[in-house]
Amino acid sequence: MTTQSIDAQAPSTEGPVQINFTREEFAGRQLRVREELARRGLDGLLVFRIEDQHWLCGLDTTGFTIFHAMFIGVNGELTHLSRSADLASIAYSSLCADVRLWDEAYGTTRAAGIKGMLKSHGMQGRRIGIQLDTFGMLPDLYNELQSTLDGWCELVEASDIVRVLRLVKSKQELVYMRRAGQILSLANDAAVSLTVPGAFEGDIVAEFNRSVLSNDGDICSEPNWPMGSGQKALLVRHATGRGFVGENDQVTFEPGAAYRHYNVANMFTVLTGPNVDQRHLDMHAACIDALSEVQATIRPGNTFGDLFAAHKRILTKHGYGHAILRGCGYPMGAMWPPTWMEKPMIVENDPLVLAEDMTIFTHMILTDQAAGLTMSLGETVAVTSNGPEILSAVSRTPIIKGV
Repeated sequence: MTTQSIDAQAPSTEGPVQINFTREEFAGRQLRVREELARRGLDGLLVFRIEDQHWLCGLDTTGFTIFHAMFIGVNGELTHLSRSADLASIAYSSLCADVRLWDEAYGTTRAAGIKGMLKSHGMQGRRIGIQLDTFGMLPDLYNELQSTLDGWCELVEASDIVRVLRLVKSKQELVYMRRAGQILSLANDAAVSLTVPGAFEGDIVAEFNRSVLSNDGDICSEPNWPMGSGQKALLVRHATGRGFVGENDQVTFEPGAAYRHYNVANMFTVLTGPNVDQRHLDMHAACIDALSEVQATIRPGNTFGDLFAAHKRILTKHGYGHAILRGCGYPMGAMWPPTWMEKPMIVENDPLVLAEDMTIFTHMILTDQAAGLTMSLGETVAVTSNGPEILSAVSRTPIIKGV
């Protein structure tokens, strides 16, 4: 396993568009998508996932939550269909020069705007891929499209085309993820230093966010990442309301940080004194053993199912089979809220094959509901043939404060 420090400066850009990759890299991405469209016998793809639009042309906006569509065709077509509110964002961030405006007047439909865009590209009667597995494609929009395009063209589910291509990161993407890991490490140090009996959880998270932002990072795409003490430590999800860290407490951290939208995360538990439960220390030792075994399995050619099997085998060997979760991680990269999770999850028997330069987060989480105890350990890594490169290292020594 290796760690690496890398300069995170973006490549130089041309013109006023503020892109975070070279134009050649974007062109290569678009070419690979067109090649896959041709292989599947598709004439184009309707893209609603903001992460994929960003990957294809640099678009940086949250407007997808209301409406934003993009079309990429096998013959070189690349078009934005947007609302007026996003025109400035497109001019600022996107290399796509063909921008159409959807008329938001009362009674007009988004589907009519999409049909007009497709008609201008000669797509009547053609097979067009469509992304359905995304926050940018809600059921009401899909129903509109089915009603408007039925019999006019054939829509083919193709949510995975860009998603799968994005799993393997470019050299520049890895630079951004390494920088995100460095920022996360600094923020973790700041937060853990405040995690003592009597501390207010809100102050701890505020200091974490201050550190991220002061180091030119982005608040991660899971802005309310899991953090809680006492019984809330078992949630591994955010719940509203901040409490105070107690004595002899357990504090779950699953923090993340981003740089140029590229997210990394890690996971750990802070224990407080003056007394530390030996059961917590035993659980921590099991998590170390499991994370080491999983990372030893992170090699090109192994599968996500292999990673889950290693996680399950080691934690069960330690006597915690009853306390494990049914998933132990997922890919990470450029994501927008509400989640930093890419697909697929690392679950039993998943056949996804690991490849060089994939970036994945693996977490060992033990939640013993009956005992009221929890412990966790997790890191984001890049896949290499020489073993995983750790992007967001955590301490293998138990973190104990207030003793």
